[in-house]
Amino acid sequence: MAVPVAFFAVFFAYPVAAIVGRGLKAEGVWRFGRIGEVLAQSDVRHVLWFTTWQAFVSTALTLLVALPGAYVFARLDFPGKQVLRAVVTVPFVLPTVVVGTAFLALVGRGGLLDEVWGVRLDTTVWAILLAHVFFNYAVVVRTVGGLWAQLDPRQEEAARMLGASPLKAWRQVTLPALAPAVAAAALMVFLFTFTSFGVVQILGGPTFSTLEVEIYRQTSEIFDLSTAAVLTLIQFVAVGVILAVHAWTVRRRESALRLVDASVTAGRPRGAGQWTLLGGVLVSVAALLVLPLAVLVQRSLDAPGFGYYRALTSDGGGVFLVPPIEAIGNSLSYAVAATVIAVVIGGLAAVALTRRDAGRFVRGFDALLMLPLGVSAVTVGFGFLIALDEPPLDLRSSWILVPLAQALVGVPFVVRTMLPVLRAVDVRLREAAAVLGASPWRVWREVDLPMVRRALLIAAGFAFAVSLGEFGATVFIARPDRPTLPVAVARLLGRPGDLNYGQAMALSTILMVVCAVALLVLERLRTDRTGEF
Repeated sequence: MAVPVAFFAVFFAYPVAAIVGRGLKAEGVWRFGRIGEVLAQSDVRHVLWFTTWQAFVSTALTLLVALPGAYVFARLDFPGKQVLRAVVTVPFVLPTVVVGTAFLALVGRGGLLDEVWGVRLDTTVWAILLAHVFFNYAVVVRTVGGLWAQLDPRQEEAARMLGASPLKAWRQVTLPALAPAVAAAALMVFLFTFTSFGVVQILGGPTFSTLEVEIYRQTSEIFDLSTAAVLTLIQFVAVGVILAVHAWTVRRRESALRLVDASVTAGRPRGAGQWTLLGGVLVSVAALLVLPLAVLVQRSLDAPGFGYYRALTSDGGGVFLVPPIEAIGNSLSYAVAATVIAVVIGGLAAVALTRRDAGRFVRGFDALLMLPLGVSAVTVGFGFLIALDEPPLDLRSSWILVPLAQALVGVPFVVRTMLPVLRAVDVRLREAAAVLGASPWRVWREVDLPMVRRALLIAAGFAFAVSLGEFGATVFIARPDRPTLPVAVARLLGRPGDLNYGQAMALSTILMVVCAVALLVLERLRTDRTGEF
């Protein structure tokens, strides 16, 4: 636990405390009364209410739409499955600004729905909810589907032989086994929708605003750092309470599961029910995920002769310090470094959290690991600039600052992906290996690693994906001569003109393709394994 605790203390707790302290401290005096003043404002209470209820509804809709997809990817085998798995993950790594822009092209003035049916949703909450489903679909599919694929189907078959209906067998056998993974997925979806920024800012307009949007507005437009600090504390406390309740609930429901090789649990669809389910999932993926991505590609090709792509090789007459095309290499190098950091920190934390003799502090750290997903990325970015600018932590000019910020978001995914599988490993296997003389390291290598190898690859893929698309904190700390893809896209979207908008769509398409290729390679590595466990 020493390494994860030190990492979060230095690169999360310290920067956040520094920025909040600066906002609540004036002339050496703490202004805690400012908290009550902010909460008394009716517009702040309205923001709190909207942030909470839209997060609940977005989470429920995402689970409703994505759980059938998790089953299809876990239990059914069909042509193009690996490619489709990579496709459904691409939306999750796109910058939220691009997601909002893509849905605006679909549901806004002059969008697809407006042209075909004369329907506009950009001024309603439905546009925000659908965009959140688009963004978080992969979280449920990969988190729940990763464990579902390893559940022994013979347990459900035994219940069927004892007279249980298919629904009853699923409800009483499979669903309790999936509960930890479903809870983890719901938690991640809730946190991302609770702290939604780019999607709400573009699709919500002046009518809808989340805490994250309000923090940005107070910081960048009104320059009221004290109000932003109060809102950050409110968001921090709310997320902390949710994570504490979630950690307690998951610990009470987790039990040892019988895990098998995922390659033996998937089979060709059988019967009308499975074929209908597969068709329904494919239709929902096409309508909710592929269509917005197709809009991005179409917009990037509006200029003849790939004009928008050719323009990326120019610095725009000095507007950019480097050609926007260089953002591709920057993003890949940052993402690789962030993935290594996230896997090491998250892997160590996950192993420590599975020990039965773990103390109360270690168990409490389970919930604290998720806080970076619930704290404003704007706060984290400003905190890095304020706190990490003096020796011995003067990192403002160092390239490692960006991967560190990206790893903060990747670590929770590593922990949440690995933890259910690690906790499902029968402790008697470890004890038997120890009795036979195996060292702790050999027990981990021979017992735990074969069981969690699949989860580890999925965790690394998630960390790489979120690092590619991280925007909130990176936009404040990325050097002007080394922008990432999301930062370059945001800069282009913030400038008027069709050329800038087309270049933004071209860069977004490149980001989508890079992510899809990386995820497809990961899928091939994940499924190319030998042996059974």
